[in-house]
Amino acid sequence: MRLFPRSAFGQTVFLIGILLLINQLVSYLSVVYYVIKPSYQQINHLIAKQIKVVFIDVEHNDVLLSEELTKRFQQATGIEVYTDATAPLNGLNDASYYPYFSDEMSIELGGPAEVRIAQNNSYAFWVKPPQAPQYWVKVPLTGLDETDFSPLKIYVFVIGFLSVAGGWLFARQLNRPLQGLQQAALKVGRGEMPDPLPEHGSTEIVAVTQAFNRMAKGISQLEKDRALLMAGVSHDLRTPLTRIRLASEMVSEQDSWIKEGIVSDIEDMNAIIDQFIDYIRHHKEEALDEEDLNLLVQEQISADRLQKREIKATLYDHLPLVPLRRIAIKRVLNNLIENALKYSDGAIEVSTGLERASRKVYVQVRDHGPGIPEHEMQRMFEPFAQGDTARGSGGSGLGLAIIKKIVDMHHGQITMHNHAYGGLVVTVYFPLSQTKTA
Repeated sequence: MRLFPRSAFGQTVFLIGILLLINQLVSYLSVVYYVIKPSYQQINHLIAKQIKVVFIDVEHNDVLLSEELTKRFQQATGIEVYTDATAPLNGLNDASYYPYFSDEMSIELGGPAEVRIAQNNSYAFWVKPPQAPQYWVKVPLTGLDETDFSPLKIYVFVIGFLSVAGGWLFARQLNRPLQGLQQAALKVGRGEMPDPLPEHGSTEIVAVTQAFNRMAKGISQLEKDRALLMAGVSHDLRTPLTRIRLASEMVSEQDSWIKEGIVSDIEDMNAIIDQFIDYIRHHKEEALDEEDLNLLVQEQISADRLQKREIKATLYDHLPLVPLRRIAIKRVLNNLIENALKYSDGAIEVSTGLERASRKVYVQVRDHGPGIPEHEMQRMFEPFAQGDTARGSGGSGLGLAIIKKIVDMHHGQITMHNHAYGGLVVTVYFPLSQTKTA
């Protein structure tokens, strides 16, 4: 089990707690050794003096106190003297033995003494003095009640609580900008451009926030420049491609195979250009809305059936609505089904489902092609990656990269695996809820 926290907030609170504990221990020991202990020694010293007064004229071996004398002494001082037989009847059995006071009293009285303290309704010291070991002297201590020490306990508790609460608030205030920075960085990682973060806090936090804002602004400008560049390239390429296609129409009938090759190449180039545009397109411009994933799948399957391939649909009944961007998700479905049609023969299986435990819905596409080697699957989501060895070549290698970009934007997840009976299975998960501004 890890005791030391890993987050900066947890480490700050942990450090403050350790320092507070050390401070409390030092304070407690200081009070004990410089306040309580001297007070106890003073009390012991005064009690020893009173006991010496009781036996001031009595020899060590010839102690005999009359009942009249003890009664008068009690009326004058409040100190009571009992024999070993009468002391238990007057509260000795309710008193506890204290070695520390016994040792100190032995030093004060010059011989072995025993001290017991009763803590019933009021404090009282029971002392067996060396001058008269057959007697017990009961010395009441007025004003020394157990509740007198409660302010020290309250002080320690209140100071500890306030220190921990203050440390927690301080650490929370210190780390709040870091939490905002983390959320903003996650948005940038999903291709979203957050608003500039407020620059407040310590100088180090302000410096990091300023650097992040400049970085986010640079990335945003880079995205705009890239989109503008691709739009320009697309426009400049489509114009000569259109001219080439028009020129191919003038090819004679006997050279029709040349025309067909030119037209096929032009269509492939247009498709590649479209994929580049799709990859840099800002799908976030489309608003999130509650959509029926089953309905989107049915619409896409109806469009793809024009290719005269069997597409089997298994849709989950009463699938809950999911916050989605309709056009972007249809592009995901289109790419998944197109890949399945392109790299396989036979039927395509499309299914939807619900995972109640993780609160996710999913759409799954399975083909009956050769699949993809396990070690290449993760690489397939990178731009321009192609599974050449397993599924043939061609295209720009942006299809799965576009899918992953859109899925990440929806806080979803995409996985793939080879089916036990052949073919590739691609599953896309979408959470049932997400913020509208995500």
